[in-house]
Amino acid sequence: MTDTIKSEPFVLNIGPQHPSTHGVFRIKATVDGEKVIDAEMVMGYLHRSMEKLAEERTYTQNIPFTDRTDYLSSMSNNLGYCLAVEKLAGIDVPDRGNAIRVIMAELQRLASHCMAVGAFTNDTGAWQTPVMWCFREREKILDLFEMTCGARLTCNYMRIGGVAFDLPAAFVPAARKLVQELPAFIDEMEALLVANEIFIARTVGVGVLTPEMATNASLSGPMLRGSGIAWDLRKADSYCGYDKYDFEIPIGYRGDSYDRFVVRLEEMRQSVKILKQALDGLPGGPHSTQVPLALRPPKGEAYARVEGPRGELGYYVVSDEGPSPHRFHIRPPSFINLSALKEMTVGGSVADAIVVLGSIDIVVGEIDR
Repeated sequence: MTDTIKSEPFVLNIGPQHPSTHGVFRIKATVDGEKVIDAEMVMGYLHRSMEKLAEERTYTQNIPFTDRTDYLSSMSNNLGYCLAVEKLAGIDVPDRGNAIRVIMAELQRLASHCMAVGAFTNDTGAWQTPVMWCFREREKILDLFEMTCGARLTCNYMRIGGVAFDLPAAFVPAARKLVQELPAFIDEMEALLVANEIFIARTVGVGVLTPEMATNASLSGPMLRGSGIAWDLRKADSYCGYDKYDFEIPIGYRGDSYDRFVVRLEEMRQSVKILKQALDGLPGGPHSTQVPLALRPPKGEAYARVEGPRGELGYYVVSDEGPSPHRFHIRPPSFINLSALKEMTVGGSVADAIVVLGSIDIVVGEIDR
């Protein structure tokens, strides 16, 4: 007769200060050996009360706040907020302003996906090559941001009515050069990882989200598209003239961590495709509409949303005809996408939980706000 070895569940804290938590975020994982049997998300370490502070500042003064929510996608955050205020105040943006917004939003998507893909490969156990390749390409995009507005990370470039500055003379040639170079980088990443047997073993079948689970949890972005649902706001609820551009919506079929990685790689190809069209068709004219410094939109409410790198990024603004928003609220895709983490990790190993979290691509600044 052999003795049965019994194990006792214990709580393992992953974070809040841990490289694999992608920010100041904590997972209280109850484990039985290496198996995760329960997972609790603990957030709030970065809470800064942005939404309440925004109610005491003018509409224009709130734009820099949006930079500091998803600090890897400041252009997209600026855009979503400005669209909401423009909808509230009935402000139209000139064609050139919209085209520049599309260019910046797609460059931002590329830069953000570089971070997502590079960090994810580290989470799967890859060494430094993929992430350093991604940082190399991201730096080229940040150089374009710096050339245009003087900032690299928190750009504060969008304005209510358009953009803060027109494009400098050197921007379009530099952007065309980058657009020509990026497909080779994406091909390199694909050749290095997509058929790599170790990468496949670490990601295929890990953190599976069925289409039903994804829709019931209100997920969006690559998380939703990785589960086979072709929903992209640039097509479903077009803004800034995206309906004029020819591009496709990549989807996955298994809903696992591997599919979410592949979807992001293919989205980078589609962003390059959009950029080529936007640069070739860049119209002349003004880059912005003149807006009063002390803007006072009429009484009412508005919600505007953009397809950010992580999914649907929405801004809800209420006006009482004052110089500041009466109410201000953000719909952050990282926060909502993270809600499925428990279902995706329970039953897997601790190592798989790190891979799953990396595949969600969170930014804790917009989770806590």
